[in-house]
Amino acid sequence: MDVAGTEVGREARAGTASRARGNAARLGLLALPVAFFAVFFAYPVAAIVGRGLKADGTWRFGRLADVLTQSDIRHVLWFTTWQALASTALTLLIALPGAYVFARLDFPGKQVLRAVVTVPFVLPTVVVGTAFLALVGRGGLLDDLWGVRLDTTVWAILLAHVFFNYAVVVRTVGGLWAQLDPRQEEAARMLGASRLGAWRSVTLPALGPAVAAAALMVFLFTFTSFGVVQILGGPTFSTLEVEIYRQTTEVFDLATAAVLTMVQFAAVGAVLAVHAWTVRRRETALRLVDASVTARRPRGAGQWALLAGVLAVVALLILLPLAVLVQRSLDAPGFGYYRALTSEDGGTFLVPPIDAIGNSLSYAVVATAIAVLVGGLAAVALTRRDAGRFVRGFDALLMLPLGVSAVTVGFGFLIALDEPPLNLRASWILVPLAQALVGVPFVVRTMLPVLRAVDVRLREAAAVLGASPWRAWREVDLPMVRRALLVAAGFAFAVSLGEFGATVFIARPDNPTLPVAVARLLGRPGDLNYGQAMALSTILMVVCAAALLVLERLRTDRTGEF
Repeated sequence: MDVAGTEVGREARAGTASRARGNAARLGLLALPVAFFAVFFAYPVAAIVGRGLKADGTWRFGRLADVLTQSDIRHVLWFTTWQALASTALTLLIALPGAYVFARLDFPGKQVLRAVVTVPFVLPTVVVGTAFLALVGRGGLLDDLWGVRLDTTVWAILLAHVFFNYAVVVRTVGGLWAQLDPRQEEAARMLGASRLGAWRSVTLPALGPAVAAAALMVFLFTFTSFGVVQILGGPTFSTLEVEIYRQTTEVFDLATAAVLTMVQFAAVGAVLAVHAWTVRRRETALRLVDASVTARRPRGAGQWALLAGVLAVVALLILLPLAVLVQRSLDAPGFGYYRALTSEDGGTFLVPPIDAIGNSLSYAVVATAIAVLVGGLAAVALTRRDAGRFVRGFDALLMLPLGVSAVTVGFGFLIALDEPPLNLRASWILVPLAQALVGVPFVVRTMLPVLRAVDVRLREAAAVLGASPWRAWREVDLPMVRRALLVAAGFAFAVSLGEFGATVFIARPDNPTLPVAVARLLGRPGDLNYGQAMALSTILMVVCAAALLVLERLRTDRTGEF
């Protein structure tokens, strides 16, 4: 008995020691991500808010009430919320049939079409706004054909948001829908339920968390919309993000900008908290099957009609704006707008606009390396489900850069990172650092599902055979997650390439990025500037689309969608 008791005690102590080593290793992995977000996200945001709300060493919290009671600010808050809700509802209405088609129907060209509908999501918002400007704006396709302009109406903004977020619903809801076991719905029909009744009682509840997660992400992206509203909204419509930019760069009222930043931060935090809860429900409440066995050829007139309808929506909503963008870039004979990109005008740019291509590619490569390193370490640390509260809380914080004002982050970089030991204001590294902030959440969300799918017993077996934690990860985890790592790097590259909100503040005039160059060209009158903006947008679209097609070939069923 004494020997047995001693043995049990030894095993218990060994288990405790093993858990302690695991927690220590996890905290060690989080050291770099925590430091990165503290220095390059929390510090700049706190600096800009502090600069706005502090005067002569005294906090002016009364400014909160002063700003929020202004009629024009209340209108901005109302419009921001209203257009986000309307955009979310319209996106769900249009995209849910597409989610079903991509999940349950098999048809020629499906993989290519899946990549095509995802192109708008990785496009910079500046390009999205430019594409719709070419379609519905002055001199656009609708204006030329029927004399109809929508660029001065809210419908242009709503349609552009649907264009941008269509893939969020298709991938988030369709990804789960493809893995739901269809035999459960078939069993309900065998028990007498109608097709609609079986879908309503079996499939819809299972899809609920995914639909909620997609709706929350669409709401988040549209609530913080900047580039689309900046280009299509004009002086009539302004979201919180646009108003923060205006107060910062045109009115120079940092106090108002700081208050609006705090309001947006609180709203985004609430949305992300609800989103994290819905994601946990989706991960733990369902039994899934291999997605490759659930799709089948359309059967019956109804499914063929649904497929035709979805293809028509994709053609009109996704392909048409992109095609018009390309066509407008070719309006000048002999590729005139593209040739004009090689000339230096000394006005908008200090260098030829074509240099923005090389700048963007080099910045995006560095940003991708940073995002993969920081996001990869965070994903490994977050892999275990028994992680402590601090680790789970940091998981939610990783998503904040997607919702917090990029304008605030960019301006905060200029204010906070201009003194030793972080005197980076004149350094080129500021741009990829800002871009990496947006790329890290995509890396984490892409790698986490794959890392969590690795059987922990494989790691334990490697440890029993004497492998160190690093070697066990290198020999066991890395071969299984290599493809997900490449997908994560591709997404980080695409979103870094198109980052605009923060980059517009910190990109130097002699080193503009593609989105900044497009925005500057659109801000100047004249057909030549407009055509060059279309040409640069087309180049940026082609690069993003090429990256996405590579990702689609690398994607696995277990790889995270976003």
